[in-house]
Order: sequence, then C-alpha cells, then structure tokens
Amino acid sequence: MRRMPRTDRVLMGPGPSNPYPEVAEAFARPVLGHLDPEFIDVLDDTCERLRQVFRTKNQLTIPVSGTGSAGMEAAFVNWVEPGSPVVVGVNGLFGERMCDVAARCGAEVVRVEAPWGRALDPQAVLDAHPAPAIIAVVHAETSTGVRNDIEPLGAGKGDALLLVDCVTSLAGIPVETDGWGVDIAYSGTQKCLGVPPGLAPLTVSERARERIVERPRSWYLDLNMIARYAGATGARTYHHTAPVSMVYALHAGLGAVLAEGLDEVWHRHAECGRLLQDGLQKLGLELFAEEGHRLPELTTVWVPDDVLPPGLDEAGVRRTLLERHGIEIGGGLGEYAGRTWRIGCMGHTARPRNVALLLAALAEVLGR
Repeated sequence: MRRMPRTDRVLMGPGPSNPYPEVAEAFARPVLGHLDPEFIDVLDDTCERLRQVFRTKNQLTIPVSGTGSAGMEAAFVNWVEPGSPVVVGVNGLFGERMCDVAARCGAEVVRVEAPWGRALDPQAVLDAHPAPAIIAVVHAETSTGVRNDIEPLGAGKGDALLLVDCVTSLAGIPVETDGWGVDIAYSGTQKCLGVPPGLAPLTVSERARERIVERPRSWYLDLNMIARYAGATGARTYHHTAPVSMVYALHAGLGAVLAEGLDEVWHRHAECGRLLQDGLQKLGLELFAEEGHRLPELTTVWVPDDVLPPGLDEAGVRRTLLERHGIEIGGGLGEYAGRTWRIGCMGHTARPRNVALLLAALAEVLGR
C-alpha cells in the first residue's frame, strides 16, 4: 500500500517551498478551457504581475509551461545557433547545466569558473571573450547558496545578450531586470514565489526579441509561436494547452507577494536568513558560502563528522528531522554530497517561527 504524502511537513530543502495559502485556494477553482476568455484574462494578469516581480516593462514576459529547467532550455534554444560564442559563469551545478544546454545547441561555450562556494568575478566573465553572443550567469546558485553579482555584467556586456538564471532569486532577493540590463531571465515557481513546481516565468527584452532564432531547435519552446499564443504580439494564435490550474496558482502566489510588497518580502527573507545563519553558527556549524555573497533564502553549511551524533551520518540526521519533526532539509551535491546541507527558507516558509523550529529540532537531533 502506497503511503500518502503528509501535509504537516515544513519544507526547508532547496526544492519546493510550502505554498502560500492563497495558492491552495487557487487550485480549487473550476478548470476552464485554455482558450476560455476568462482564463485568458487570468493569464494576461499573471503576465502583468510577473513584470512587476521581475521589475521590468518587457512585453514578452510569460510563464513557460514546464519547470525551471524548461525556462533554462527556452533561454538557450531561442538564441543560440551553431557556433555562437556563449560565455557561461560556472560556480555550481546550474552553471554546469547552462554549459550543457548551450553545447547541445551547438554553441562555442567559454567557461569562466570559480570554486563552488565562491562568487564569480564579473570582470573575468566580461573579459572571457571579445564578442560573445550571450553572457549567461546564475544569479542565485542553488547548489551552493552563493549570490553572483549581475549589475556589473549588464553595465559591461556591450553587444552581448545577458542571460540570467533567477530560479532561486526571484521574490527572495532583489532582481532588477531592467535596471541591471538583463536581456533574458527565467525562474521557477517552486522557490521564493511559494507556488508548486510546474511553470517557468520568463522575461525577454526588446533587443533580445529582435535576435530570436527564426526556427529554434525546439518546437515546444519556440518563443516566436508562444509569444503569439500569450498575446505578447497582439493577436493570439493557438500553440499548446496551457496548464490552467498552475496558472491560477502562479497568479495567486504573485498576488500574495505583491500584496505584501516586494521590499517587505525581500526584508522577510533577509531576516530569516540572518536568523538561520546565526543560529547554525551558534550550534557550532560552519557556513559554506563566501561571506558577503550568501543567499538568505538558501543556506549551505558544512557537516563535519565530529558534529554528528553517534550512529547517524548526515543523511541520517536529515532523515531523523523529517520523520521525527516533519522538517525536510537538503543534502549537498556533486563532490560536496555527504559533506554539506542546503537549507531553504523561501516563499511562505520564510518565517521566523519556522527558523526557530528548525534550529530547535536540529539542536535536539545533534544533542547540542
């Protein structure tokens, strides 16, 4: 007999956050047809709310049907042609994934690396190629908890398009799409937007729209067609069946963020991140990410053997937290698997009470 999911868990891993209450209510709405005028009104309002959260006036701002990885792929297949020079900043797993996606499109990939846990040097990224078609960087590296600086890249990009992964940063820390000169940005719904996974918010500047490949390698992610379906070009043309209930949910999640106010949401994430990181250090744990570039919404911490209780490895501690206290945190990735934890504090989950609950539960499990 299959075990049903529990509803009393506090999700503090790097994956989905607990949704805003308004989102659960949105899923209960009757499902309309994806071309129903009432649904189209919701879709249009969702796109406008996305513009506000992305801090942009870009007309082509839409929720791509698919998770954040679909947003990443859409951001590359619509602009990269065989031989296109693409500079990619790599200081974690998702920078690596950008390289993979760009290479599959036939790009000449130029890697600019920094050690995991440290931020990229913006000048090194800008100096990596004399005339790149695209400069691509992860704003908030989910695998390491590191924030990379975007504004200097926009100021120095020249003729290149600046492509930014905002999956873990949107609605968690400031994202200034227009102010920073970002041309293409994508995100996911399951992080700081407090919505279940299933859509990838995407925004595209006018200069980037002019350079979309005439016939991208992906039909499903062809923005020439999707833009017409989403109404970004005026007249609408059917492209695919949109996930109606997910659009309802995103509309509600964005509404919750905007009702609270972006500045207040950023402040709440910053406060919870500070409380969490201070508390972890008081428990004798060492933070992994570089000071000055630590994300408040995703904290990475070293897990040396001498802090673990007898009979439990780091995975055992995480399992005990989940089974005994209903709290989920994430493990490390790559060469840091088994050596670090990744603790999310995102969206509706980013509340001081949840931080206090986690720290008390962790202290109990660790015997501190």
